[in-house]
Amino acid sequence: MASSSVSFLLLFITVHTADGFMHYYTARCVFNSTELKDMEYIYSFYYNKLELLRFSSSLGKFVGYTEFGVKNAEMWNKDPARLSRERAQKETYCHPNTEIWYQNVLSKSVPPYVVLHSTAPPPKHHPAMLVCSVYDFYPKQIKVSWFRDGKEVTSGVSSTGVMEDGDWYYQIHSRLEYTPRSGEKISCVVEHASLKEPLWIDWNPSMSKSDKEKIAIGASALILGLVFGLAGFIYYRSKTPDLFLLDSEKTKIAIKGSGLTLDQVLSLVKFIFSKKKAQGRFLGPS
Repeated sequence: MASSSVSFLLLFITVHTADGFMHYYTARCVFNSTELKDMEYIYSFYYNKLELLRFSSSLGKFVGYTEFGVKNAEMWNKDPARLSRERAQKETYCHPNTEIWYQNVLSKSVPPYVVLHSTAPPPKHHPAMLVCSVYDFYPKQIKVSWFRDGKEVTSGVSSTGVMEDGDWYYQIHSRLEYTPRSGEKISCVVEHASLKEPLWIDWNPSMSKSDKEKIAIGASALILGLVFGLAGFIYYRSKTPDLFLLDSEKTKIAIKGSGLTLDQVLSLVKFIFSKKKAQGRFLGPS
């Protein structure tokens, strides 16, 4: 009877494959440690996306979920050889593979990268909001909490939950809505398997590091533009000595304000002129 049922299923697949019907089975191990007692072997049979029946090592027998599955489960549970073979899979299949996973994957960990920043709160909420963004950590299990003056804060706290990056890494974003107080200390605390102790990130209400970097880059670009502009202007006017002298007071003041010496400015002018002339973009006197 058992073999005839299987043969019928195989024949059914062959006849209806063109119409998209599929019969398949999966074997999986559910575990939370390398101990044999903490493992479960599950062998499931599906038709399309519907599970017909399964064998569970926790029950030690087959269980059906449809009329057809129940009939086959009852039949297979009367087969001592089949039950013995499936019951042995927990030790012969799950146990060695679980140890491989722990040695090569599950025992590894990657510490998180944390960014704490402020953002605009939703309308009609608290006047301020902080976001603690935790990136690129593994494994998935993590705890993010908020502390205010040394005491854990639970109200006004929300989280996105752990999100997969798709490359084995994870990220999570926790938000705190609050009303600022003078002299207070607010911290985002991250606990993870990769950390020997909780990671405390204190909020500094002054300008954030990213904002400072943006301003510094902008200021540097502005100064560089002024220097190049000054160099080009000096070179152009140096070609008309009747209108401009390099040693005039205005020129000296401009050069001093740029932070460069006269020799440095002239070297820069010559370099710009030679590059533009080589590119055929300079139409001034040679």
